[in-house]
Amino acid sequence: MTTRRNFVKKTAAASAAAFIGNSAMSMAASSYRNIIGANDRIHIGIAGLGRRMGAFIEPIALKDSNVKLLYICDVMESQRLRGLEEFKKQINYNPTLENDIRKVLNDKDVDVLINATPDHWHTPGSIMAMQAGKHVYVEKPCSHNMYENEQLVKASKHFNKVVQMGNQQRSSPHTIEIIDKIHKGTIGKAYKAVAFYNNGRGEVPIQKKAAVPVGLDWELWQGPAPRRDYTSETWDYNWHWYGWEYGTGEAGNNGTHELDVARWALQVNLPNHTYVEGNKRHFQDDGWEMYDTMEATFKFADEKIIQWDGKSRNNYSTYGAGRGTVIYGTEGSVFVDREKYMLYDRNGTLIKESLSDSTEAGTALGGGGDTSTKHVQNMFEAIRGKSKLNAPIEDASVSMAMVHYANIAYRIKKAFDIDDKTGQMFDRDAMALWSRTYQPGWDPKF
Repeated sequence: MTTRRNFVKKTAAASAAAFIGNSAMSMAASSYRNIIGANDRIHIGIAGLGRRMGAFIEPIALKDSNVKLLYICDVMESQRLRGLEEFKKQINYNPTLENDIRKVLNDKDVDVLINATPDHWHTPGSIMAMQAGKHVYVEKPCSHNMYENEQLVKASKHFNKVVQMGNQQRSSPHTIEIIDKIHKGTIGKAYKAVAFYNNGRGEVPIQKKAAVPVGLDWELWQGPAPRRDYTSETWDYNWHWYGWEYGTGEAGNNGTHELDVARWALQVNLPNHTYVEGNKRHFQDDGWEMYDTMEATFKFADEKIIQWDGKSRNNYSTYGAGRGTVIYGTEGSVFVDREKYMLYDRNGTLIKESLSDSTEAGTALGGGGDTSTKHVQNMFEAIRGKSKLNAPIEDASVSMAMVHYANIAYRIKKAFDIDDKTGQMFDRDAMALWSRTYQPGWDPKF
């Protein structure tokens, strides 16, 4: 194990690619109640060693986390080997390498699953873990659709498990500070928030049938999704943009973070109306199959509004940064991102700027940093009963719902009203996208 100082000196790099595990949704569980003492070591299995792997090396390696990594699981052989290589730079023992998530979850010594798989695996894999008696840290987006959102929350309550989503800005000290100030009225009544993200993503190849890459278990990678032939460029990252079988668009890929901060600041739950302007604006002849530019608006009770401005392939910094959230109040405004917050009065005069020493990644692929470390460690301490969970799935799933509403409005090309108590949409076409088609036997209903 290592200390924070030693870890920073070593600075492990994140690797590239994607994981996944398989199994029908019925997992045999030898224990549904893992009792972890306040000072007990927590045993971890990590599934998915792609671009977010770097976010988990430090919180697992740090001595004060008091955890041990038992399994490194990925359906791509090169990813397993790469994962072991990177973790070994910080730990002095050898985790077991595993291709199949079922074997990880069937080990009664595993207390926690870190689920960093592609989007279509987040809810199914997390529910499988809870069925097997594990707590879960699930990367954003926690679900692929509204049905999964619902099932994930039900499962966490049914199995009484700690489930935290990877919306790590909830564990950012400077963000916590300014949100608390907003809630105490520093800008009067907060009535509107604009969440934004911009990037300069380039062209992506058109999908073509191809041989399955050496070392990839394509059957396990597909998991809950309907089976199809492998296509080039799919498994590693571009599945985000190749239709809706695997990904949730840029709204799910990145919008989740800032939309969550916006909702947190405004203290709202589900919206009552959603409308979207979304299009593919760049590289019209490439393989990108959905919007790369989206403006989504969510209306809430008490006349509050949240907007998301997402530009995947235009890197102009509209708000002076690559990503962040602007909160408007009756007496002032706030800008907050992963590096700082700025507080303005109603005349636009800067009243306070608070810079963070955070090392958290911004718009770079993958990433990690001290905020991710704090977020993962917060879950460890919540499991031990020493801390309150910063992003419990019951709350995180509400932020996730905005992503699903935006994607649904884009897909059906119209606005709709929402029951802000149940989350159901008052539109037949919208409700047709409440769930998805699953590979037989893989429906994540428990």
